[in-house]
Amino acid sequence: MFEPSSYRDRRQALRIALPGALILLPGHDEAPMDFRANVYPFRQDSCFRYFFGLDRPGLVGLIDAETGEDWLFGDDPGIDATIWLGETERLAAAAERVAVRHTAPRAHLADRLARAIAAGRAILHPPSYRAETRQMLDGLLAGQAAGDPDGRLAGAIVALREIKHPDEIAEMERGLAVTRDMHHAAMVLTRPGAREQEIVGQVEGLVRSAGLRFAYQTIFSGRGEILHNLRYDRTLAAGELVVHDAGAWSAGGYATDITRTIPVTGRFDPVQAQLYDAVLRAQTLAIALCRPGVRFLDIHLAAARVLVEALCDLGLFRGDPDRIVASGAYALGFQCGVGHQIGLDVHDMEALGEDAVGYDGATRRSGLFGLRSLRLAKPLRLGMTVTIEPGLYFIPQLIAMWRAERRHRDMIDYDRFEAFAGFGGIRIEDDVLVTPDGSRVLGPPIAKTREEMAGVMAG
Repeated sequence: MFEPSSYRDRRQALRIALPGALILLPGHDEAPMDFRANVYPFRQDSCFRYFFGLDRPGLVGLIDAETGEDWLFGDDPGIDATIWLGETERLAAAAERVAVRHTAPRAHLADRLARAIAAGRAILHPPSYRAETRQMLDGLLAGQAAGDPDGRLAGAIVALREIKHPDEIAEMERGLAVTRDMHHAAMVLTRPGAREQEIVGQVEGLVRSAGLRFAYQTIFSGRGEILHNLRYDRTLAAGELVVHDAGAWSAGGYATDITRTIPVTGRFDPVQAQLYDAVLRAQTLAIALCRPGVRFLDIHLAAARVLVEALCDLGLFRGDPDRIVASGAYALGFQCGVGHQIGLDVHDMEALGEDAVGYDGATRRSGLFGLRSLRLAKPLRLGMTVTIEPGLYFIPQLIAMWRAERRHRDMIDYDRFEAFAGFGGIRIEDDVLVTPDGSRVLGPPIAKTREEMAGVMAG
């Protein structure tokens, strides 16, 4: 946790942004896996954690911009919680750690909200992505219009959370130190005949031994053309490329998100090397373009152009690279966006709405295949943290579908694309901070060039 003043200042900034508002921020309750006492590992709602800091279930925060008061509603641990889980901290003591003076039992929340509604006050709250939270809010706010009708609350939260304080950056970099070890271990363990699940298991052990948890389900697969492949049921073969996309939550709850593409034998064949270097050039350019005021959309299109040039050299595309990018034809090989925001969430704040986080009044989402998947398009701001993750993916089903539709047939050599149908995929990803004069890759260096990865794998 950060200093109590950090949470007090965040709540005050939200009050200033939304004068007179009454803002309800529900934390998470525990979620059963198969019966009530057997629960999933607890993960706090990120908006609650950002403003109230506490990583324990059963809490609800209330920020009153009219009175200037902050409230925490929850219950002190009973004897059963003490016996079974060792929980002893009373709510008032926990509240003091985040500079909250007012606390009350959870059962008092309904009366407090009913009195506010009777007084004609609107209660703002973020959109709910858990069914149990929606059910709780329906019960508490029956008859009141849903939580953020004009998006003011989401806009205010995004404006605050997307600018990272130095303490938050330090927390992310502590997580990235462990993430480096995860990726280097995977490189060492990757070899012909190894089972994907064996490598994932050993990497997971590193995370657990550091006292951390994965920020999302690990991707480790020789089927890299499946962008989010969560199966580990294959045996690695010589000549394959493995996409390893894995990150951890730091002790303070901040996510990391790193991808490397590993040659199973430790060496790339000539075509693999040509395409890998193209993806690395695209990533290097995209990172260099990150700076305050630059639209992330333009960074994405610049990375796409680098990839198109490489595919033109191999005869997969033909014609002017700028025209290929503008038409959307490039998405046959690069189907996703070049990155997203990262912070307390691996896709930071996207529970508030992807467009609310990544777009603004001047930057609208495209309807083109591929480009419509770009999660962040608006101009970057000083202090934002983003992922930069261009990739090339040869998806047989997509190639066949586009060919049957005769889509962009003047720019695409479908025979050449079909020859790559068994190639797989390549992705390279780092976490990047937007600085006053450009950007900085966060965390310790993680082997990325072909030579660097060969050195780690040989070691």
